[in-house]
Amino acid sequence: MIVIHYSILVTLIGLLTACSGIEGLEGRFSANPRFTKNLESSQKSTIQLFDNFPSKIPQYPQATLEEITQEITQANGAVRWKTDDSTEKIKNFYLQQLKSQKWKIIQHFSSESQENSLVAQIDNLKIRLSIFPGKSTTEFTLEYKQVNTTKSDNSPSKQTSTTISKLTNFSDFNQIPEALRSYVQDLANLGLLTAKENDQFKPNEPITRREYARWLVSAKNRFYQNYPEQQIRLGLKNAQPAFTDVPSNDADFLIIQGLAEAGLISSHLTGDNNIFLFRPDALLTRSDLIIWKVTLDIGKSLPKASIDGIRETWGFQDTTQIEPIGLRGLYADFQNGEWGNVRRVFGYTILFQPKKTVTRAQAAAALWYFGYQGSGLSAEDILKQTDNN
Repeated sequence: MIVIHYSILVTLIGLLTACSGIEGLEGRFSANPRFTKNLESSQKSTIQLFDNFPSKIPQYPQATLEEITQEITQANGAVRWKTDDSTEKIKNFYLQQLKSQKWKIIQHFSSESQENSLVAQIDNLKIRLSIFPGKSTTEFTLEYKQVNTTKSDNSPSKQTSTTISKLTNFSDFNQIPEALRSYVQDLANLGLLTAKENDQFKPNEPITRREYARWLVSAKNRFYQNYPEQQIRLGLKNAQPAFTDVPSNDADFLIIQGLAEAGLISSHLTGDNNIFLFRPDALLTRSDLIIWKVTLDIGKSLPKASIDGIRETWGFQDTTQIEPIGLRGLYADFQNGEWGNVRRVFGYTILFQPKKTVTRAQAAAALWYFGYQGSGLSAEDILKQTDNN
């Protein structure tokens, strides 16, 4: 029996050695090199993402990481995810998470293009979320970067520091209606308001369309000075004037032309072929204020609205006197809730009085906040940022 067992053992060893040797035997039971490489790569990506990916950024739980498109560091990075969930589900998740964590939403999602993008920031961390819907799956990319909020010596805020100190206290400050006083004060502290005469603000005098356009552009660009994509670009000196009464040599041509070219005010450029005059020195009306300002608040064209819709929301008794585009502006402003301009500027009212002129204090109050449904920036926010820097 011992001899038989020994000969079987010798035979087996010989067969194994003849086939591939001991190294071949080890190779048969070792891990597939290609699989190991992929596994290590996957583990490496996961480690890079969760070790260095900022913990402040919400992560969609039902998504699979597809690609790291930019190296993940504490300063910046970009990743691409894929999920079977719908675009709307992803949007709702991020909007809820970002709002609950007090992120400032700089740019809202838009369904007007194939790419739906959202831009948000908390402290000095800025993200861009872009969603690309497919037939059966949805892909989305998430880019982030640390932004420098420190202002250089030649920044607009530094240039206006002397103006800010002069305008903080107007000599007629006590004439500003109490409900509007803090709004005017904040705008003045940012150097965005000009005196009407000497050191007097003249808060209860009407404001012209020209001056309000000037304030509107200055305020919007000051609030979003760290976000060029949200700023209003000025017109070019050699551009064909959008209005016959605002030639290229007009002191406010670049501002008014920029508003027209951005589609923020009606002109022949927006398809309103009967509008050739801007009337820069005419007095600003309530309807003008709402139409121009709300378009910037919601970040897109004004929604459709009807007379019945305004009656049901605002309950204005003079709804039939409001022009169609004014109805659209008011409808969007109502959807803005407590952040709406009508409530902040005019308080409770059941008469809108669209043709009534706007005072300088009211115009300033309208510019105190830019944004939609709590996702935006106020003059108070900007002042705090300035103090921190």
